[in-house]
Amino acid sequence: MRSTIELKQLKITPSLGTHGPNDVVPDAHLLDLSLTIDPALVFIDADGMDHVFDYDPLIRDIDRLAGDGHYDTQERLMTRIVAACAGYPEIEAVEICLSKRPVLGDSGQLGVRLCVEAADLAELREQAGR
Repeated sequence: MRSTIELKQLKITPSLGTHGPNDVVPDAHLLDLSLTIDPALVFIDADGMDHVFDYDPLIRDIDRLAGDGHYDTQERLMTRIVAACAGYPEIEAVEICLSKRPVLGDSGQLGVRLCVEAADLAELREQAGR
């Protein structure tokens, strides 16, 4: 049995990138996040928040990270979001994609995806002393 929590197309508003006078400036940054968690936190015998993973604090962390300063790259923001995920022991692995639109004229969507497996997340936790 395997379980995930999926967050799709969350519109975040970071200060992101450097743009010249003729560059297309994205009007949206969209976050997709897939969190692998213990199936025991999804396949539950009784109803109640004490039996599941409460993702609301993580959403607040993501919103705070998106707004706490300027990022030259979306990769740096993604790295910080993954580090925030590592702060939740219930999260076993993370797949993150941050995309922006438009890319050329008024079309296109460009995203960067990162898959952080369980061993990688454990190493991040060890480095952070968690």
